[in-house]
Amino acid sequence: MILFPRYAGLIFDCDGTLTDSMPIHYVAWVKAMNRYGINFPETRFYELGGVPTAKIIELLAGEQGIIVDVEKAGQEKEDFFLANLNDVTANAPVCDIAKNHHGKMPMAVASGGSQAIVRDQLVSIQMVDFFHSIVGAEDTKLHKPHPDVFLEAAKRISIKPNECLVFEDTDIGIQAACRAGMDYIDVRKLNAGPQHRRLFS
Repeated sequence: MILFPRYAGLIFDCDGTLTDSMPIHYVAWVKAMNRYGINFPETRFYELGGVPTAKIIELLAGEQGIIVDVEKAGQEKEDFFLANLNDVTANAPVCDIAKNHHGKMPMAVASGGSQAIVRDQLVSIQMVDFFHSIVGAEDTKLHKPHPDVFLEAAKRISIKPNECLVFEDTDIGIQAACRAGMDYIDVRKLNAGPQHRRLFS
C-alpha cells in the first residue's frame, strides 16, 4: 500500500530522520571542539542541524575568534562519531515508511553530512539498499537552508520537485524543502507519540 499516493517520490534526511544519531553526533562534536577551545552549546547544535561539518566549524571558530584547521578538526569530529557508529539506531517510524514504499516509488536520501558518513549509518541500520540515490554535502555547492540538496536528489531519481515529499527533522531542512517547492513532513511530530505514528502505520 502506498501511503502517500499524491507523490511520485520520497526524499529523506538522514541524521535525526532515518537514524537517531543526533545525540551521538553531539558527543563527537564536544570532544572534537574541546581540543580547540571552541564552545558548542547543545541548543546551537540542534539549530545548525543539516549544516555541513566544515561550515559549522568555520562559523563557530569565526564567532569565537579561534584559528583552527577546519579540515583536521572536521575529520577528528567524524572519527569520534564513527568510533560510536554501533550506537546509532534506526528511527523506526520513519524507516518503516521507507520500507513500506521500497519498490513502489523512487526514494532518495538528501543530507548535510558527507556521503561516506551517511552511507555508513544506513549500512549500520540495514537501510542502505532501500534508496535509489544518496546526496551528501559534497554533491552541491550550497547547503540547507538552500534547496540544492533536495533539488539534486529529485533530479537523481527523475522526479519533479513538486511531486516529491520530504522527511526532515530540523527547521533548516524544512526551509530547504519549502524553497525546493516540495511538501514535507516534520518527523519531530511523527516521533512525538502514538497519535502521530498511527497516521502512517
